[in-house]
Amino acid sequence: MQALRNWEYYGMTESFTDLYERATRKESFSKLYEMIASRENILLAYRTMKSNKGSKTPGTDGRTIKDIENQAENELVEEIQTQLRNYRPKKVRRKLIEKDNGKWRPLGIPCILDRLIQQCFKQVLEPIAEAQFYNHSYGFRPLRSAHHAMARVQFLINQAAMHFVVDIDIQGFFDNVNHTLLMKQLWNIGDTGQTGFGVYLENAKS
Repeated sequence: MQALRNWEYYGMTESFTDLYERATRKESFSKLYEMIASRENILLAYRTMKSNKGSKTPGTDGRTIKDIENQAENELVEEIQTQLRNYRPKKVRRKLIEKDNGKWRPLGIPCILDRLIQQCFKQVLEPIAEAQFYNHSYGFRPLRSAHHAMARVQFLINQAAMHFVVDIDIQGFFDNVNHTLLMKQLWNIGDTGQTGFGVYLENAKS
């Protein structure tokens, strides 16, 4: 997959694998900030974002991926590292997207540099979280797809004689979920005190 090739290109495969393996052993984590703010992780985040159609959609500052494409790599890395030292995200642009049932779903569009910083955090925190997630959960997870879910269903039909599917949708989940409990769960992923993750969460709440 392209994601794996990108990890290898920027020399991050071994680092992400190590984070995952340590998380499976329930180890705590400290000093992840250095990895988050590393040149390789920032450039990997930028390359990942370039292939995302959403990167062409401007936030409240009007900038898109095209506005930073012409920057030299060193300049971009230095700009992100400088912002991370005292990170304060810009306001998020609100856009309403019409749903199939005629209702509207609010969508938040961060500014392009904030999205890049979010991706930097995601890349490092994801292997740690992945190691703790349920093995047979397939939605919005790296290296998994609907094909894996279908294969699991077929296995259960053939091996366990299960023939019923229960479809459940929590209406307005993120509007109604207890954010205090959600944030507490995020805080419990490793030792956030020295990772920079704590700063990120505090800014996310404001």
